[in-house]
Amino acid sequence: MEFLMETPTPEGRLSKLREFWTNRQMVIIACVALAGIAVHLILCYVIHSGSPSYQIPLWVVLVFGGIPLVYELLKKLAKREFGSDLLAGISIVTAAVLGEYLAGALVVLMLSGGEALESYAVRSASSVLRALAQRIPSIGHRSQGGQVVDVSLSEVAVGDTLVIFPHDICPVDGVVTEGRGVMDESFLTGEPFQMSKTPGSEVISGAINGEFALTIRATRPAADSRYAKIMQVMRSAEQNRPRMRRLGDSLGAFYTPLAVLIALGAWGVSGQSSRFLAVLVVATPCPLLIAIPVAIIGAISLCARRGIIIKNPVVLETIATCRTAIFDKTGTLTYGRPRLTDQIVVSGADAVHILGLVASLERYSKHPLASAILKSATEAGVTLQEVAEISEPPGQGILGTVAGHTVRIASRGALAKFPVAGSDQIPSHAGGLECFVVIDDRYAAAYRFRDEPRTEGVSFIKHLNSRHGFKRLLIVSGDRESEVRYLAEQIGISEIYAQKTPEEKVTIVRAETAKARTLYVGDGINDAPALMSSTVGVAIGQNSDITTESAGVVIMDSSLEKVDEFMHISRRMRRIVLQSAIGGMVLSVVGMALASGGLLSPVAGAVCQEVIDVFAVFNALRAAIRPKELSDFGDATT
Repeated sequence: MEFLMETPTPEGRLSKLREFWTNRQMVIIACVALAGIAVHLILCYVIHSGSPSYQIPLWVVLVFGGIPLVYELLKKLAKREFGSDLLAGISIVTAAVLGEYLAGALVVLMLSGGEALESYAVRSASSVLRALAQRIPSIGHRSQGGQVVDVSLSEVAVGDTLVIFPHDICPVDGVVTEGRGVMDESFLTGEPFQMSKTPGSEVISGAINGEFALTIRATRPAADSRYAKIMQVMRSAEQNRPRMRRLGDSLGAFYTPLAVLIALGAWGVSGQSSRFLAVLVVATPCPLLIAIPVAIIGAISLCARRGIIIKNPVVLETIATCRTAIFDKTGTLTYGRPRLTDQIVVSGADAVHILGLVASLERYSKHPLASAILKSATEAGVTLQEVAEISEPPGQGILGTVAGHTVRIASRGALAKFPVAGSDQIPSHAGGLECFVVIDDRYAAAYRFRDEPRTEGVSFIKHLNSRHGFKRLLIVSGDRESEVRYLAEQIGISEIYAQKTPEEKVTIVRAETAKARTLYVGDGINDAPALMSSTVGVAIGQNSDITTESAGVVIMDSSLEKVDEFMHISRRMRRIVLQSAIGGMVLSVVGMALASGGLLSPVAGAVCQEVIDVFAVFNALRAAIRPKELSDFGDATT
């Protein structure tokens, strides 16, 4: 913010003006073109002004917008980049020479408008860093001398005591010294559940505190915190975001030289420059410049109606070419909530009776696993009983009296602190979260929990190869290896990377993207750099504004079915685009052949091109119409 306080010098103002023009050049040109065309139509058909007064707005458009565009295209020509926009530049010049000023102005509008939309999509990526900066607190609540004082994060030093109020975002990495509660770290670490915090527990910057205040001791300054490191890797990911060639440019790469060669050949053989102009008029790549954007806008509209937000239109053109799918685990392939998977009771004990006692006690607990136990009790039809006494001493689990029995629910570590009869029957750790039940000072049961996988996960994963051409499927997660492997085996993915930081995720994604185009699907802040580094990044749900800003596609509902819908809409749009573009180009080539033989004058060629454009655009409009089926993974072969 320091630059806001500086007194601008004339050189500084000129620099800012130059920067503004560079960033907004295409938007300004598009606005001028649109205004010029509108004024021309009003003068011509409303006011009925005589020639040449109604042409003046079009001259302004061609001078103000056409010259800069043609200049930029000449620089591309010098680099031997032959895209559809190059032929558009030639068309602008040709239209000006022929006196077809309205046609030239329309080409200026289409070219600058398309560039403006694409540059907006690229510039919006920088909003990720702004969202990251806005999310972290700018101050910390430092405890000193019995009082809590607000200080800027830059003043927080290692060893300072900070208070984190309920629902606050943790400002720095640290260790809990006072208080008990839970923190949501899932979007940062990939760990699926809210984590209990007691004295001695580590906390990380960016985590969201629960309902109880915690006092922590800072272990790192804000500049070295986990959140700051994510910002650093995000900045690197933004600077190295993959650049994809647009479909129109790929088609124009061969169409443009072909059109120019035909035009030059017609001129050379006949010796008539009018044939050169006629061929170029017929060759104006409107199927590329109009039909493709129309189809893309239609697909974006259809996606929006289905709860799929397209933030970067390029993804619609490229998702069909992706061959490697990379998934985050928590919140993407799972729901990010615990599920009671195993109830291991001692020999001769009644599992339902024990579950009833445990659930009766857990309904008074704020522990993240309590909801999973209560859900299992409800599904089992267990009747909850009254609790006579209840306490939850720090680090000792929850203790209470239920139906005349003393019931303790604690972790493996907490249980080791008390004399418990039958402790030799406690099973060894087998992955996942766990808790143990002691009834009347005797070990009774072990409960194991796993992150709940999405119901549609198996069928979705199975159909990616047969229906969408994906060759490799990977899970890259910040969660523990045992949890990632457990899920991978359930849904049918063999390649996994577990306990990965955002930096390591980016390294993996970049390496995979160098081999083949990649789709990355994730939902947490720790996924944001990887989303930006993949060919196509899809954010699931609205859990994090950072994630949604960094992705090319945002699925508003946490649903893999919507990911499949996006791929089907994209594939259908690409098919329609190719029909419109290639069909239009084939008809244009026929027209060029007629023009080169002198059978079409420049004016007749322009009329023929308009007819071709109408057919191409009407076909492109089909992309906005919803087909009968938008998802097929439910029918995938097993």
